[in-house]
Amino acid sequence: MPLLRNKARVTIRPKTPRQDRLLARLKAAEESLRAIPSRDVDALVVFGRSGAQVVTLKGGDSAYRLLVEAMSEGAATVSTDGALLYCNRRLAELVGRPSAKLIGADLLRMVPEDDRERLRQFLRSAPKRAVKGEFTLRAGKRRLVPVHLSISPLRGYRGQAVGMVVTDLTDQRRKQQEEMKAAEAFHRLLLERELAAQEDERRRIARELHDEAGQLLTSLLVGLRSLEESSDIDDCKMLGKRMREITAKALDELGRLARGLHPTALDDHGLGAALSRYVAEYSSTHAIPVELMLDGLDSKRLPSAVQIALYRILQETLTNVARHSGAKSARVAFRHTSRTLQVSVIDDGKGFDASRVPANSSSHLGLQSIRERTALLGGTATFTSSNNGTEVLVRIPLTGWEFRAAAKGNL
Repeated sequence: MPLLRNKARVTIRPKTPRQDRLLARLKAAEESLRAIPSRDVDALVVFGRSGAQVVTLKGGDSAYRLLVEAMSEGAATVSTDGALLYCNRRLAELVGRPSAKLIGADLLRMVPEDDRERLRQFLRSAPKRAVKGEFTLRAGKRRLVPVHLSISPLRGYRGQAVGMVVTDLTDQRRKQQEEMKAAEAFHRLLLERELAAQEDERRRIARELHDEAGQLLTSLLVGLRSLEESSDIDDCKMLGKRMREITAKALDELGRLARGLHPTALDDHGLGAALSRYVAEYSSTHAIPVELMLDGLDSKRLPSAVQIALYRILQETLTNVARHSGAKSARVAFRHTSRTLQVSVIDDGKGFDASRVPANSSSHLGLQSIRERTALLGGTATFTSSNNGTEVLVRIPLTGWEFRAAAKGNL
């Protein structure tokens, strides 16, 4: 007798919209779960009773992750409340902790307390716009690392996480400190040179007052005494004429010393007249003929700061010619365009090895003074020298320094 099998009764019912939504969510979850083993997922946003939570997954042999791991800057994914969701090797090195122990750590606790509120505001603003700033990261218990943080929005995290790039500023700060120390040392050197130059100038003035004006006044005193003792009218007339000559010479000498301290012609008549007068006195004093070409500069006016700087540059240059070059003649040329003023001083002396004169040489104060005065005007000074002579070439940009006609007022 054949056996009878009971057949199961199956009832097919139509799907409801709720079931459709559940099936869609199930399908999405299955796709996510299949993606996890393949390491195509870095993090998940899970919505529960306590709100959205970002869950980080270990993975990461994708091309972009390899690139991030090879970066010389630190990189991280951070939740908006400060939790580290991912960090690369460089960031772990910066803070001195293994990457595995950094995942889930609070970024806010990695900065000093004074900076935490500012960093919290950065994290809140980053989902909408990129923010940048400098902070200090704690590396261990005592070490602090200056860094630059660049925090930007990330797609795919529903505003719950942002990307962060961390640049170590240690080398930059070290270079800044070294530059500051070098600048301070240079300023001290300049101050020492300025004081030394002032003392040298005082000694020079004292010596010239003693040797020239002092002797002239002494001669004048002797003449007055002789005049007092003389009873011959002809002798008195001769002594009076002699004393007048001595007085005139003393006045000239005092005027020369005064002009060396500050050229009054510069204030009264402008740069062109002051230079012409100085070159004439220089040629007479040192027996070195100087040809001066002003290129119309005598009819123009520059701001007083530029005028006095140019005057001192020429004064220092020709002083070097008289002291060191053994030159028989020199030529000074001023040329200017609407943008540049150029001053050239050429002598026919013995020259020197310009390549062996460093920029901050303490043994060539004259050349250094020319460089410094030129630099204050934003210009450059170059020195070209050989056995046939030396050229000092000064170029000063006229942007910001306006040529003005003398008729429009004195400077």
